[in-house]
Amino acid sequence: MTFRFSLYQILGAAAVLLFIGAALPFLMMLRILETSFLLSFLSFGATVSGALLGYLGTIALYLNRRGPQGPW
Repeated sequence: MTFRFSLYQILGAAAVLLFIGAALPFLMMLRILETSFLLSFLSFGATVSGALLGYLGTIALYLNRRGPQGPW
């Protein structure tokens, strides 16, 4: 399988997005950042997209390491 980005770049981007998605609500809870709808939506979007990228990156890494085999 060939990808535009390496699998480790995809997993790294997923980790960064998940970290941002966890850090923003924490900073809002400490009142370092002012709570707003946009910031909350950005945090939610970062968490969801990071989880999705991590899931897809893990599957792609598994399929890449498994090698060419039959469908099952």
